[in-house]
Amino acid sequence: MTQATSSPIRTVIVGVGNCASSLIQGVSYCRALGDDAVGVSFPDLAGYTPADVELVAGFDVDSRKVGKTLAEAAFAAPNCTEQFHTDLADQTAPVLRGPDLDGVAAHMLANPEDRSFRLSAEEAMSKDEIVSKLKELEAEIMIIFLPVGSQKAVEFYVECALEAGVAVVNGIPVFIASHPVWADKFRTAGIPILGDDFKAQMGATVLHRTLANLAEMRGVEIDRTYQLNVGGNTDFLNMSENARLANKRESKTEAVQSAMEERLHENDIRIGPSDYVPWLNDRKVAYVRLEGRLFGGARTNIEVRLDVEDSPNAAAEALVAIRLARIARDRGLAGPITEASAFLFKHPPEQIEDTDAHDVVLKFVNEGS
Repeated sequence: MTQATSSPIRTVIVGVGNCASSLIQGVSYCRALGDDAVGVSFPDLAGYTPADVELVAGFDVDSRKVGKTLAEAAFAAPNCTEQFHTDLADQTAPVLRGPDLDGVAAHMLANPEDRSFRLSAEEAMSKDEIVSKLKELEAEIMIIFLPVGSQKAVEFYVECALEAGVAVVNGIPVFIASHPVWADKFRTAGIPILGDDFKAQMGATVLHRTLANLAEMRGVEIDRTYQLNVGGNTDFLNMSENARLANKRESKTEAVQSAMEERLHENDIRIGPSDYVPWLNDRKVAYVRLEGRLFGGARTNIEVRLDVEDSPNAAAEALVAIRLARIARDRGLAGPITEASAFLFKHPPEQIEDTDAHDVVLKFVNEGS
């Protein structure tokens, strides 16, 4: 990796769960190993490396994390992701008490012995207090890792970011970068936003899109498809309440539909989280099936099983998005950064085929060189 010549990227994490744990570990891991770090996406972006990300605060609601450092919170229950780098001595930033809003579903408080939340007794910070804290910290980027279905909570933190002049990376399926009203707010404020809803580094959505693109390229007619996902982390427990899943299903389904030559009827495509299996911990197992027709109508079926550690899979792309958001800030860009979003997110402002989107990211980065 090339050593960055610019200042550290001062970043705040909203939601210190499993994805945040992997991000915290990942920053320290890249600092410790440098060029020997494994699996780094885009090691150098306009001089910025993953080691240049400086995590300056986190916001959470759980008593096992609030008041702790990011180093302590990264491995605190109910987090259960793989601990791939345990020396987090450099992660001393505090975890602050944010508001509950709809970031905490009722069923997530039901059983204190499982992966449910334990709400901190500390008083939640107000909007004005959070805005003031963001300014005090000189935060540049806010990355959102709240639970799926946290519409009000995401909008609350986005408003804080807008008032504080902080760019946003929206990692979850609450539509902000891809929503025209929010997009206009960011343009008016002169602040960039990237989103929405991360594609994992090598996840089910990327795999599914790749198979759909391959079928199209080879002239295969896809008639129906599904993608069923099971996992054991807090996110899957949260998503066991079906009412919190609407945007998640839309995000994942649209990501695959956009890769099809012709859109499938809604009865012929089913994509999304399917069940919570506690003993899987942070592993996600995805089952992808496509049924179609070859030349002359001859049948073909493709069935794939993908087994991944879920949160490092997202953190790899988070480290890319944070750096791209900083590049956008450096250039004075505002609103949704389409060129930086299509490759990284399931529901970007504009869908672009993955191979093309990869080239678009590189072009975006190199434009300012």
